[in-house]
Amino acid sequence: MISLPRSSGILLHPTSLHGPYGIGDLGAGAYRFVDWLEAQGQSIWQVLPLGPTSYGDSPYQPLSAFAGNSNLISLDRLVDDGLLTRGDLADTPPFPAAKVDYGWIGPYHNEKLAIAWHNFSRSEGRSLRSEFERFVDENRFWLEDFALFAALKRQHGLRPWVEWDGELRRRESSALANAAATLAEQVNAERFRQWLFNRQWTALKSYATGKGIRLFGDLPIFVAHDSADVWAHQGEYFLDATGNPTVVAGVPPDYFSPTGQRWGNPANRGLPLVDTAHTRPAEPGRLHSH
Repeated sequence: MISLPRSSGILLHPTSLHGPYGIGDLGAGAYRFVDWLEAQGQSIWQVLPLGPTSYGDSPYQPLSAFAGNSNLISLDRLVDDGLLTRGDLADTPPFPAAKVDYGWIGPYHNEKLAIAWHNFSRSEGRSLRSEFERFVDENRFWLEDFALFAALKRQHGLRPWVEWDGELRRRESSALANAAATLAEQVNAERFRQWLFNRQWTALKSYATGKGIRLFGDLPIFVAHDSADVWAHQGEYFLDATGNPTVVAGVPPDYFSPTGQRWGNPANRGLPLVDTAHTRPAEPGRLHSH
């Protein structure tokens, strides 16, 4: 039996940390927060899901169950790594101090990460490159699908995968091979972003552990429909011929919600189903309860 001693902590998503680039990240602000938790006698830092977000920017509808949100990558730490210069960050706009404007910070961070990728891909140093290659090799089981998915999503103006060309939506082998060849640079850049996120998250976790702070994570109950996971494994979900879900997740009516809740996440074929005819909103498709 695992012993779980009584403990306390704070729920704070990294996006809410103070930082100069429009959104909290895994840089100095995160380390200061760990120091503060230790000073206050706390032992837990709880966060929301850390996956890459899309339309609506909800951490509970990530584009991948495995990938990290590249907006959380600390640009200052990329300067420390020699992947950016202070001059690259000299054009930082006056982002709002009290909120995150995702429509503003997204393009800015994408631009800086593109510069970092350019510098990395043309550098001769082997230490970081070996680390990157090892990360790619160890994470192929999810990274390859996600990197191609992310590159294709950018190519399609961030539209959901069910709105892509039919051969890509259906994942026909010839179309995937052609896309991988055509978008090879973009796919590698997506791999690079995930390596950066993992590198910085791992370093932060190690620092927190050394301070006696446990990182308490969170996961969405179901994967998002517009995700690399569903796109790459369509046969495991209740989808129609166009890729749209025929059975979605939610909860039936109960004491707290007499109409129930319809979340919209596609249900996995390996899970039991619950029919809820009176759940709102009334849309086609059965509802799956967790």
